[in-house]
Amino acid sequence: MSDAHAGLAGQLSRLPQRQVLSDDVYETVKGLIMDSVVEPGTRLNIDALTRELGISQTPIRESLARLESDGLVIKEPLRGYRVSSRLTREEFEDLFEFRLHVEPWAAGRAAERAGAEDLNRLKDEMLSYTDVPSRPAYDSYKAMAAHDQRFHDLVLELSGNDTARQSFARTHCHLHLFRLYYGGGIATKALREHKTIVAAVRRGDPAEAAATMRAHIEASRARLLPVFDQN
Repeated sequence: MSDAHAGLAGQLSRLPQRQVLSDDVYETVKGLIMDSVVEPGTRLNIDALTRELGISQTPIRESLARLESDGLVIKEPLRGYRVSSRLTREEFEDLFEFRLHVEPWAAGRAAERAGAEDLNRLKDEMLSYTDVPSRPAYDSYKAMAAHDQRFHDLVLELSGNDTARQSFARTHCHLHLFRLYYGGGIATKALREHKTIVAAVRRGDPAEAAATMRAHIEASRARLLPVFDQN
């Protein structure tokens, strides 16, 4: 048994002693990748995992397919799956350039178009997550990551441009940015910035909504940029 598969088996064996569902496998392997317990380039062989974990191939195949859709693993013909690389500096810059083109515009459009029900949905999402993760581990910050994704997706939905929304969704940007680094009060700062965006959209001020979204994305970039200086 390889060290990588032994680590996976050790973690997955802690799941409840019942029929293992693909969600269990998915969340556990996802956490190991996000926390860098399983490093980029590690091979994840379905047959080996099936033998080592004592479960059928179905939940493993389903979870690996979902992780492939997320961009966290890559399927290679005749070789199985391997863990994908983290964002490079160039990919990081490209992602933020894309976000700075799309999201401020979307926030401005949301401020123009959102009705009372839309504004309530935005407020409810803002209030749905108020905790601050206690440690830089996926199990602690995954709820924040999920809220962050929902919040930005909702702003894009309220812009009324489904092409922009779907294009943004395909980047899985929040997942890959959280994979780079999480800590240093990121949650507190991001939540505070989200509130300023919501306030501007609720006031129906397109220029302010666009400006606050731009400031949020630029601040997020600045918080994560030092990661590349450490390598």
